[in-house]
Amino acid sequence: MNLVAPDEHQLLVFWTQFAVLLLVARTLGVAMKRIGQPAVVGELGAGLLLGPSVLGGLLPGVSDWLFPADDVQSAMLFAVSWIGAVFLLVSTGFETDLALIRRLGRGAALVATGSLVVPLAMGIGLGFALPPVFSEGAGTKLIFVLFMATALSISSLPVIAKILGEMGLMRRNFGQMTLAAGMANDVVGWILLGVIAGLAQAGEIAVGPLAITLLGMAAFILGALTVGQRAVDALLRQLRRRQAGPAATFTAVVVVALVAGAVTQFLGVEAVIGAFVAGIVLGRSKFKQAQVEEQLEVVTAGVVAPIFFATSGLRVDLGLLADPQVLFWGAVVIAVASVSKFSGAWVGARAARLPGREGLALGVGLNARGAVEIVIATIGLSLGVLNQASYTVVVLMAIATSMMAGPMLRAVARSWQGTDEEQRRLQREESVSRNVMVRSHRLLLPSQGGINSIVAAQVLHYAWLEDVEATVLSVGADAAEAGVRAVVDIFDDRPVSLVKVSSDHASEAILGEARLGYGAIGVGAPEASEGPWILSPIVDDLLTQTLIPVVIVRRARNLDRALPGAFARALVPVSATASSRAAQEIAFNLSASIGTEVLLTHVTTPAPAATEASRSRRADGAATSTVPRADVGATLIERAEAFADELGARARTVDRSGSSPADEIVRAAVDEEVDLVVLGANLRQLQGRPFLGHVVEQVLEQCDATVVVVASPSGPHG
Repeated sequence: MNLVAPDEHQLLVFWTQFAVLLLVARTLGVAMKRIGQPAVVGELGAGLLLGPSVLGGLLPGVSDWLFPADDVQSAMLFAVSWIGAVFLLVSTGFETDLALIRRLGRGAALVATGSLVVPLAMGIGLGFALPPVFSEGAGTKLIFVLFMATALSISSLPVIAKILGEMGLMRRNFGQMTLAAGMANDVVGWILLGVIAGLAQAGEIAVGPLAITLLGMAAFILGALTVGQRAVDALLRQLRRRQAGPAATFTAVVVVALVAGAVTQFLGVEAVIGAFVAGIVLGRSKFKQAQVEEQLEVVTAGVVAPIFFATSGLRVDLGLLADPQVLFWGAVVIAVASVSKFSGAWVGARAARLPGREGLALGVGLNARGAVEIVIATIGLSLGVLNQASYTVVVLMAIATSMMAGPMLRAVARSWQGTDEEQRRLQREESVSRNVMVRSHRLLLPSQGGINSIVAAQVLHYAWLEDVEATVLSVGADAAEAGVRAVVDIFDDRPVSLVKVSSDHASEAILGEARLGYGAIGVGAPEASEGPWILSPIVDDLLTQTLIPVVIVRRARNLDRALPGAFARALVPVSATASSRAAQEIAFNLSASIGTEVLLTHVTTPAPAATEASRSRRADGAATSTVPRADVGATLIERAEAFADELGARARTVDRSGSSPADEIVRAAVDEEVDLVVLGANLRQLQGRPFLGHVVEQVLEQCDATVVVVASPSGPHG
């Protein structure tokens, strides 16, 4: 293979292009966000400013040097630009919820159909109505008409995704439906474009290539969501098991996206569609890493996506609008494109019996044509289907619809919260996103079938969201099969799997499984420890090495009582630590799920005796601590009560004071006849053994009620 490298001057121009485009795009993007517009508007505008429309007219010499008519130069810039599009669509795929789209399935299908069929029909009429100046020298009139109809039917998935993401609307029902309909529009649009390209080049429809594209795309999507999902899961699982780190996983994510993009490009559909499907598959994997998703989003939003949008604007020459006929019909094209896409989506939404406001939002969102339309216009120009006038009008339509989508969507979505069900879902997702413990990561429960494991399973099951997957890990030959099955049965209302491992080293087996993307480990600890261990040899070893939180349950009580009776009342000591917040999350979610009454307490300890020096400073009027301990405790309790209200928990306060917080917690548990004591612990290492803190370890030792300890290690979770 003979690789031809660009020369020194071409590299100099490329680096300058990259720097200038990125700087101007990011600057205008930030400026647009400050005035309430999506950043993508500024990023597209950067291309207009630096292209022939402005820079080329004001400083033609600078423009010719910076963006020369050179094939190598253009290829380098557009390669980076399309990498930006691929990254953007992968990130969008991560955010796409197939389960939610499935629930919205009929509505999404009707919206996709309406937003495609109506623009196609109106585009055909518009194509015949356009004067000869737009089709002269552009092949046959029929091919031109079909191309205009296809151009009006397309939506720009990258622009839609960017606008929804920046406005925080991606997780709204209409946001997910817009993505689904936009994907359908793009797939059908690219297939139609392939048909028209075949007509333009051969003068007839090539049935064979069209059938290959249709069957190939169906096979690709089906294969990606089945065999491809298993392959991606196996890859990410292996990376986690080998502790490969975020860099290796990031590489794997990019390779998967590029391979998927290459497949769809081979099938005659744009690579960004393959990247979008790859993002969905990667986002559905139980072994994904949140850190890698964040890294991808940073690289995308900060570098490559702005380059993609700015480069798209470079190819527009607004000077052609000086012709009044082009200007007038350009306005007509924009109007017809907007009305047809808007009305088609709205009709589909109404047919699906969606609220009128949601239909408006769908129509506005799908109206953005963006860079994909510019690419289609470029293809039309290169095929001879469009001339310079019709190319300019199509590009103008693409940019205008993209720029109006953000403000119009903001106006439609303002003060509109959606249905009650959607509000509950969004509030739950927002609450979970702020949690430090009860999140959406999978749960791991190692068990040999004891009663403490059963109670640990109950705590996890009723404290975590019902769609969070749980894995019961049976380690060694000593595990009682009936007892382990009883633990599995606790999770019958959620996705659950049983993994059996034959190993003489239980803690190593547990830690090995925990590396595969779990968010927390639940363990049932023995009634009492014999020897130097806090809980048991296995649990202590686990606490010494774990990188994720561990929920420990000790002294299972009230097993003769059915739930919620066994968890009727829980005591939660409150402090200002993240581990205390984690304990509150578990207790409050138990309360919201099964009605557990939560007793909040903050033990106020007496202030130490004042020294002579401190008394002297007070006599002299010097400043001393101004916040009484009781006030600090009251503030912490108020915050905990507000958090309980937010989660729908039943909570009341128990005032305790004494010199020993641990003693007071144990006494309060007896006085209030509680079934559970839920404590948070900062997990540390001390002389080679785990250390949960003096208070927690004393409560574990002395409290007769069931004790739940949420032990949080330092470092990243999940």
